[in-house]
This record gives sequence, C-alpha cells and structure tokens, in this order.
Amino acid sequence: MARETVEVVGVSAASPEAVWSVVSDFCGQWHPAIATIHAERDARGTLVRAFTAHGEGTVYREQLTWLSDSDRTLAYTHLGGIAGAQSYDGRIAVGAGDHGGSTLRWSARVEAASPRLQAICEGTKAIFEAGIAALSETSLATDAAEQPRPLPASAATRDIVIDGEPRLALTTTDSDGPLCLFLHGIGGSRGNWLPQLAAAGGVTRAAALDLRGYGGSALGRMQSTVEDYCDDILRVKEELGADRLVLVGLSLGSWIATSFAMRHPEMLAGLVLSGGCTGMSEASLEERETFRVSREVPLDAGQTPADFAPAVVKVLAGPNASDAVKEQLFRSMAAIPSATYRDALVCFTNPSERFDFSRLTMPVLMMTGDHDRLASPSEIRSVAGRILDQASRPDIRYETILDAGHVCNVEQPAAYSRILLDFLRKLPR
Repeated sequence: MARETVEVVGVSAASPEAVWSVVSDFCGQWHPAIATIHAERDARGTLVRAFTAHGEGTVYREQLTWLSDSDRTLAYTHLGGIAGAQSYDGRIAVGAGDHGGSTLRWSARVEAASPRLQAICEGTKAIFEAGIAALSETSLATDAAEQPRPLPASAATRDIVIDGEPRLALTTTDSDGPLCLFLHGIGGSRGNWLPQLAAAGGVTRAAALDLRGYGGSALGRMQSTVEDYCDDILRVKEELGADRLVLVGLSLGSWIATSFAMRHPEMLAGLVLSGGCTGMSEASLEERETFRVSREVPLDAGQTPADFAPAVVKVLAGPNASDAVKEQLFRSMAAIPSATYRDALVCFTNPSERFDFSRLTMPVLMMTGDHDRLASPSEIRSVAGRILDQASRPDIRYETILDAGHVCNVEQPAAYSRILLDFLRKLPR
C-alpha cells in the first residue's frame, strides 16, 4: 500500500470564531457536495457522521477522533464508503489570518493501492477546495458570539464514609448513570470539586473522593502506592454499586486516573485529565528525586503544609486569580497533614510504569489552564496528540481553560463544568 497526503489551504474574510462555528458542527450540512447527513453514536458514545453525496447512492461514514474548540481543530477517520481506501484520516484547522479574517487548512492522509490512491487524492482535493470555498461564504453570516449553554441546576449532595483499611470519605450525588468520580491533586481535597460535582450530578451519578490521608480519609499503615489508589477506586465503585466509571482527575488525580485506566480500561466509560496525565512516569530518576527532595526540605525543617502554603499558592494560581480563589487554594493546602503530604510525594515520584496509550479505549478529555506552570498547554496538548496517535480507536478532546492556573476547575469553575458536561452528555447511560 502507498500513502499520500493531500492539503488545501484557503482564506476567509470571516473571523476564526465564525468559521469554526460552522466547521465544528461535525454533522452539519454545510458542504455543497453533501446531499444528506445525520449523526450516529457508536457503543462508546463517539460521534460518527453518515452522509451521501449528490448524484451517488454510497453512504460514507466518518468518525470524529479529535476536537478542540480552544485550538479550533478537529480530526476524523474514514470508516466506510471510499472504495479501495485502506485508511483515510482527515484534519481541519482554523486560524487567524495574517491581515484579519481566517486561514483554513484541510488535510488528509490516505493509504491505498496504486492507481486507486491517485484517484482518491484527486477527488479529496476537489472536495476540500469546494468545502473551503463554501466556508468562506457561509460563515460570514454567523459572525456572532455564541452564548454559553447554561449549567443545569445543582444536584443535591451528601457525605458518606466507607469503613475499612483505610477509611475513605466521599461526597456523592444520587443521580443515575455511570459514576463520575473526581480525584483531586496533591495539594487539594474533595472540596475543590464541589461545583463540578453538583453540576455533573445533573447529568450522571457523581462523587468526589478524599484521597487516602486527605480530609476525612485515613492513611494506610504502609507507604501508599499507585496500586493502593487504584484499589481505593475499586472500593468506591463496589460500595456505590457502579457498573462503569468516568474518572476525572486533577494533577496527581490525573496520574492516578490514567494509572487506573491502564489496569482496568474495560471499567471506564470515559477519562477526564486536567493539569496533567503522565505525572512523573516519564521523568528520569534524577528528575524525580530532585522534585521530591525540593518539596521535602520544608518538612524536614519542621514546617507543615500550612507554613509553606502561601508559596505553593503562588505557583498554583494564575496571574488574575481572585483573592477568594487564592484563599480556597490556601485552605486546601494548609489542611493537609505533613505525613499525608510526604506520603503523596513519595508515591508520585515512584511511578511503577510508563503509560501505554494504546490501552486507552475510552473517550478522553484533556484540559489545562493557559497559565498552568506545572502542566502547560503545550505539554498537555502534546500528550493528547500522542494518545490520538497511539490509541486504537481514538476519541480525544483537548481544551485550554482561559485565565486559569494549575487548579483550573477552581479558578474557572463554570468554564470547566461546561466542557465536562458536554463530554458527559455524549456518553452512553
């Protein structure tokens, strides 16, 4: 089989936002060649468009594999309809023009036997050119700011404790559907997730967990490992009678969620990773030790997390964080027992594996704050791209949360919740 890449670049006088409002509707009937089109969902909730072209009886099917509203990019893969195509992966990117307006870049990577490859590429180029021409005209009429979708009414929550070794404390809702379980970062607690918990509870069942040693949860008798955290998730799943899980993590919680996904992909309906993913699983031993030692220095000097919480908040918070947000981050950090903080540091800097992203068979949403000093947008976007390349059936969304630092769900709770709820709504009940 031979491979070839087709790319067409065009411009529009309309703003990037206006063009993207048309392009991002994956099942919209904006292309002049399309006669009929409708949306389908596979067993995972992944979006598939089925369409016919004018003058043809063939039904074409394409699956959305990547979406980013913040980057204004989407990607898709061919499932059926193009005769002789071994593989066909398309991508559309909308950017700002050099002198105003927009730039549109539409490409496809095609694999097929010759001479069929040449015919497919020629047809693809013609389709792309016609589509870009249509976008340059149609999007001019949609150059208006879209109003954010209102958040649902907050679901009622209650606190529960799971007895055992160790004791685990949760805040949960009593909604139906897969269990959306929130996992906080190394300087947080389940309280950091309360706005998202209340919002998600209007869509599916939800719970926020205090990791062992935090808040109402107890430390184990031995040094915690990532396997221990995964076992705790299994305990929560069993206690709440959940069939499937959606794990939502922040920083340390993202690393734990991905670690669980490596071990139990069949249990996950979805995976949401904020402000991190790989943790220190790809860092060298020297880098891990430097990280751990630098953060243990104040503990070794007799300080508690409450003593160095102000310095930590300066790293976590974005430049425009409100005093109320800074105070919340301070309280979360100050409440952590020294033994818990040290335990989490040792666990985090002793990863048991380098992640194999081909094991991620569930839809994945990745987010990070645009001012995140610990997990920058370029880093998280890169990891999302690796998952797109390595997962056997990718369904990836990446978003940058504007005007937010590391704990993006706390700094921008409404923006975070809207993206999260959009992701949760597409998953099978």
